[in-house]
Amino acid sequence: MQPGSAASAGGGPRPSRRRQAREFALQILYQRDAGGEAVETVIASFWEGQDATGPEVRSFAEALVRGAERNRESIDQRILAASEHWDPARMAAIDRTILRLAVFELLHRDDIPPKVSINEYIEIAKKFSTEESGSFVNGILDRIWREHGSATGARTT
Repeated sequence: MQPGSAASAGGGPRPSRRRQAREFALQILYQRDAGGEAVETVIASFWEGQDATGPEVRSFAEALVRGAERNRESIDQRILAASEHWDPARMAAIDRTILRLAVFELLHRDDIPPKVSINEYIEIAKKFSTEESGSFVNGILDRIWREHGSATGARTT
């Protein structure tokens, strides 16, 4: 079996390490937004409750969280523009957090193909929010990527 494809205790396939890291990043950033604590404090307390998380998962999750936080203002402006004036502050908190992570990954992680990022966050939205959230996230991310791609000359496929 490939790494990340073994069945979990719940009977379903285990998420890949990158998916697991994205899900941890979502939980950390959501907790940070809900509690208002400093991001480093939330990161430290989050890992205390996790068993046997590998260093590559932790490193990727933390990079996503810190990057999304560092670029939060510009990310929220992109989300606002792409969602046709649906203010991120009025979105469901989980959807807003998913979008912040996804937009950071799309615009600042050149090592990850855009389609991979978009598909990953659509699936995460379906898992952590609602089925409709998957479509909502898809629409916003697709629009942001198309606008970014045409502004930078990057391929949009």
